[in-house]
Amino acid sequence: MRHTARETADGQILVIFALSIVTLIGFAGLAIDGGSTFAQQRDQQTASDLAALAGGNDFLLTNSETTATSRARDVAAANGYTHAGDGTIIDVEITSSAGASVRVTITALHQNMMAGVLGMPTWTVSTTATALSGFPDTAYGASPFIFSVTAFGDDGTPLFQAPTDFGEGNGDVPNGQLDFAWTNFGTGNVDTSEVSQIISGDLVIDKVLRFGEYIGQHNNGFHSALFGDVNTYLVGRDVPSAVVDANGNFAGWSTFHVISADGSDAKTVRGYFVSAFESARLSVTACAANNCPRYLGSYVLKLTD
Repeated sequence: MRHTARETADGQILVIFALSIVTLIGFAGLAIDGGSTFAQQRDQQTASDLAALAGGNDFLLTNSETTATSRARDVAAANGYTHAGDGTIIDVEITSSAGASVRVTITALHQNMMAGVLGMPTWTVSTTATALSGFPDTAYGASPFIFSVTAFGDDGTPLFQAPTDFGEGNGDVPNGQLDFAWTNFGTGNVDTSEVSQIISGDLVIDKVLRFGEYIGQHNNGFHSALFGDVNTYLVGRDVPSAVVDANGNFAGWSTFHVISADGSDAKTVRGYFVSAFESARLSVTACAANNCPRYLGSYVLKLTD
């Protein structure tokens, strides 16, 4: 009987030891494979971000969902995640109600090391990124300048990307490619004190403009006092500036770098347009993709999620 009891106790210890080993392996598996999964998720998220931006950029250039989807998958593959390879799926969803929103979801398997002992050789890792691209119809902190569309080429490229003097021709709208006019983005006369507040930042313009909307002065005027404000508050800054056609109707947003202003007889603002400039102050709010004019030196391409 003593021999039988000892054998029983030894058997119980073996069972407990076996269960303990399984538990320890489980904890080790969670620790090792969990850490590896976190590393994969971080790497996979970077691939999702880059793929979404690439897809958004291609849609901006081509207006083709097929091309944008192919580009997003190519960039994901270049970063280690190939569509339909080893169980990996690169899903690309494009909506175009306000610009082009490109959503990329990468679903891939994680190959487990320790957890496989417990019957879990793999588990799924999923990451998502969304990029917005388009031609801006909205600006935050806009400057009170309007420039002529003739200061840009047919493809939207600025003609003046080196320091240039733009004169105030005392008109409601710019009279030519080297002219500018003041604006308050409203429908009434441009008031000097109101525009001064825009320049100083006391009045922040957060404006959605319809393409073809009139934003000229209504009352002509040099507004001589404003040139000193420009020197005080805007020198050295890149500011969102509206572009208009010959009738003063909104044609797009540009980005203008202010160097100096001269309020004497010359009445000029010196600066240049920044080409291919993605500005955080510009966004697409209501303009559907494919329905907006080509960008005028500025565009929107950014991650939103």
